Amino acid sequence: MSDASSKRPYGPPDAEARRRTLSSGVASKDCDAEPIHIPGGIQPHGFLLVLADDLRILQASENMSSLTGASVDTLPGKPLDAVLGVQGARRIEQAAASAALDDAPLYIGAIELTPAASFDVTLHRHDGALVVEMEAASATGDAFASMYPLVRTFARVLQDAPTVQALAELAVREVRSITGFGRVMLYSFDEEGRSHVLAEDRDESYVSFLHQFFPASDIPRQARALYLKNRIRLVADVNYRPARLVPALNPVTGRPTDLTYTTLRSFSPVHLEYMRNMGTHASMSVSIVVRGQLWGLISCHDHDPRIVPFNTRVAVEHLGHMVSLQIEAKEERAEGEYLAALRRTMGRLIGAMGEHDDFVAGLQAVPQEVLSFAGSAGAAIVFDDHVTLLGATPDEDTVRALTHWLAEHTSGVWATDSLARQWPPAKAHEDKACGVLAVPVSQIFRNYLLWFRPEVMQTIKWAGEPVKIEQANGASAPRTSFLPWLETVRGHSASWRQGELEIAGELRGALLNIVLRRAEKRAELATELARANKELEAFSYSVSHDLRAPLRHIAGYGDLLREQEGERMSDKSRRFLNNMLDSARFAGTLVDDLLTFSQMGRAALRPAPVDLNLLVRGVVQEFEQDSGGRRIEWAIGDLPRVTGDAAFLQLALRNLISNAVKYTRTRESAKIEIFASRSGDEYVIGVRDNGVGFDMKYGAKLFGVFQRLHRAEEFEGTGIGLANVRRIVERHEGRTWAEGRLGEGAIFYFSLPVVFRNAGGAQGMSAMKPRRDHA
Repeated sequence: MSDASSKRPYGPPDAEARRRTLSSGVASKDCDAEPIHIPGGIQPHGFLLVLADDLRILQASENMSSLTGASVDTLPGKPLDAVLGVQGARRIEQAAASAALDDAPLYIGAIELTPAASFDVTLHRHDGALVVEMEAASATGDAFASMYPLVRTFARVLQDAPTVQALAELAVREVRSITGFGRVMLYSFDEEGRSHVLAEDRDESYVSFLHQFFPASDIPRQARALYLKNRIRLVADVNYRPARLVPALNPVTGRPTDLTYTTLRSFSPVHLEYMRNMGTHASMSVSIVVRGQLWGLISCHDHDPRIVPFNTRVAVEHLGHMVSLQIEAKEERAEGEYLAALRRTMGRLIGAMGEHDDFVAGLQAVPQEVLSFAGSAGAAIVFDDHVTLLGATPDEDTVRALTHWLAEHTSGVWATDSLARQWPPAKAHEDKACGVLAVPVSQIFRNYLLWFRPEVMQTIKWAGEPVKIEQANGASAPRTSFLPWLETVRGHSASWRQGELEIAGELRGALLNIVLRRAEKRAELATELARANKELEAFSYSVSHDLRAPLRHIAGYGDLLREQEGERMSDKSRRFLNNMLDSARFAGTLVDDLLTFSQMGRAALRPAPVDLNLLVRGVVQEFEQDSGGRRIEWAIGDLPRVTGDAAFLQLALRNLISNAVKYTRTRESAKIEIFASRSGDEYVIGVRDNGVGFDMKYGAKLFGVFQRLHRAEEFEGTGIGLANVRRIVERHEGRTWAEGRLGEGAIFYFSLPVVFRNAGGAQGMSAMKPRRDHA
């Protein structure tokens, strides 16, 4: 049952002080366990015989003595003609030999026992027993003669009803007209077994139950199963005294006879008490079966006892069958039209995705189509840990956390109308995300399309407070009051329809195909890019190598010129020469860095155990010797032992520490910290400084070649150092990122796997976190 925030009676409250148990959602256990299919007796307005295969009587209803004039105890073992006469017994024999009677009652016509006593007879076989039922025949002598006149008007207008609601209203009017009951209702069952009164036709003296709900416990599970098998049931007089079967057990099977398909079957005492509490003395129910499931019932009530003739029941049962077919047809048509509309929307979404380089941009271009696809107020696209929000949704962090939970607890397309019940953090967002439809768009990563529906508060009008009264002996009795009872239900959104889930699955398949095709194209481009990169690396290596000697010659001859001719030069010439030497040396450094960068993509890794503590202290000692008297406060934490190429890792650390030394030189007291921690299956190493820092909005330039966040006049450098760091770390299957605040310092991070697997030295994927260059 849904969360109930408040309950209040629509009429006077029940004053009884007996203990009560809420049963609005699930039938009570004792009702569900009651063996109503083997009551051991029948209603006394008819007669019943249980026959053996040779048509000898095995059991008879005790009221049979009123027909035979002898005690019912004398009937077991006798031939059938002892009761029905020779002609009647022969008709039963012929029907039993020729017709398919298993679980299918067959009307074999009226049998006349005396000139004044004629009976409509039905026959069926179930659980090994041949069961004969007899009821007083109608005056016409033909049970089917009046069926067409009774239903012809209904059959004519049936197909013209535009909706299920209109159909229900037609049905209750026609059934009441045919049967004469004081009140006729048509109600449907929901997924929890509750029944909702859709239509009603009644005499003014009867209480109305229109649009009210009855709890699932009013019709327990095994009762609904019987309604599915036996489509029409009648209680002619609620105060009847059951006619028991004699003997109580079937002599052939040794157990009570199963009366599932018997029209005269006696009802549960709990049900009869329920009828009395409602003020109903006669009732009849007709099953509405749609797609093999019990969809609902047409329920008839009367204040007085009422025996419904066999021919009238046949007409009403036929009417119920027509209603079932029409409901199925109308529902399937409505569902088909809805699915067609969803598919049209899905086609537009796929078209929009095809017009853009990535599907996220395509969906962003048609936000209203995205929302209307699932009839939602908000949607989110989560791809590569980036969240795109459309409409009314929770914040990005909540959506991201939800995808983590979905990845661990669900699979495939998944939906709920009460997310907080399964994921409690959603409770704070029920105004936007009470219900969710989740469509994963990756078999590996946490990539999702999410649709959100807000909470929909609902007021349910119950036909009486939905309780079972617990008696002193522990048994449950039906409630005594049917005064309307209001219940406010919260914590649920509008339900997701099965068709919506099916089309969402189709959309997922289309998305996976789009993502796969684009992944194949990216793989093809990546292969081409890798080939071009190799050619570029070879070219840069060759050019860098060939430029080193000329630049050194320029710098060397320039130094000689300054030593030998410096005193004879003018100040202007000397300034020109110094500028030339500075440029040549900078160009030489740049060429050396480019050569190192190109070598990093070409040289094979030589992995071995590396103690980062020793590596870092050696690098720090180099900078302490070259600090030129600067005061630097070093803080070196406990660093791990890793597996990697010691020379490359030393170069990466030297570049990071060099950055920290360089960008803290404007500080009177420089502080540089090198630390490490373990996170899952990787070590994270960081270099923190209190230097000039950087603005994070420009941080995307970090770790790229020739990228700088500060002017060369302020801080020297070629802009290649952090690019070298990234390439080294990625070849070790790690990642790089940085955090900074302008004027407050920066932290540069890189990770290394705890278990190194990339012995071949292939380049790994780029970092998932933002990459920023500070060289």
